[in-house]
Amino acid sequence: MFTKRIIPCLDVKDGRVVKGTNFINLRDAGDPVEVGANYSKNGADELVFLDITASSDKRNTVVDMVRKVAENVFIPFTVGGGIRTVDDFKTILRAGADKVAVNSAAIDNPQVISDAASKFGSQCVVCAIDAKRRADGNGWTIYKHGGRIDMGIDAVEWARRAYELGAGEILLTSMDCDGTKEGYDCELTRAVSDVVEIPVIASGGAGAYEHFLDAFEIGHADAVLAASLFHYKEMEISDLKDYLNKHNIPVRL
Repeated sequence: MFTKRIIPCLDVKDGRVVKGTNFINLRDAGDPVEVGANYSKNGADELVFLDITASSDKRNTVVDMVRKVAENVFIPFTVGGGIRTVDDFKTILRAGADKVAVNSAAIDNPQVISDAASKFGSQCVVCAIDAKRRADGNGWTIYKHGGRIDMGIDAVEWARRAYELGAGEILLTSMDCDGTKEGYDCELTRAVSDVVEIPVIASGGAGAYEHFLDAFEIGHADAVLAASLFHYKEMEISDLKDYLNKHNIPVRL
């Protein structure tokens, strides 16, 4: 059985780690290099770095910062934000990332998923999906540009298509749950996990130990991502892993 992964996320804006609620009201959480290095030392299985305004600002990811973080972390490292082309993948991988997450550009041009997978291998390609429940409560649609634009595309169908195009992993964020600390959207996570044969990372809403357990047991997630809980020391990764281990979830202790 594969071990389940605990992944802190660095949402980076203007060179600082930030965290908000439902994608707004951002507050500072420190220097990305320092924060990333601490997670690398303190039991995180992987690290995700998202340049959260790169796509909406129509600019590329801050490569120098990616390089500095990569030099200080010794766990698998995923970078996203402003990735538009296969050349962008190459630049980020050369800067030290192990995987590259693509969101808005993949919605605009799904071929970028297959092109990147064929050039660098599926294991390098993460399809990031920001999903929000429809007003009528029936399913979820995907958003691009950091949750700013509703694409009207069904989230579960898009995840299936990304998998078929060659994505090696899905980073699935519930916009409704993001930053609320009321738990992951396990219904959304399970709906996606059950239609793809690649790992799904649940993101958005962690606030207590049982939320992580629910994501694995109810949501069928392969990994869980969290930010503010870890950034502001409300929970230590080692304590979380002890809790999960006691509840028979296989984790790397």
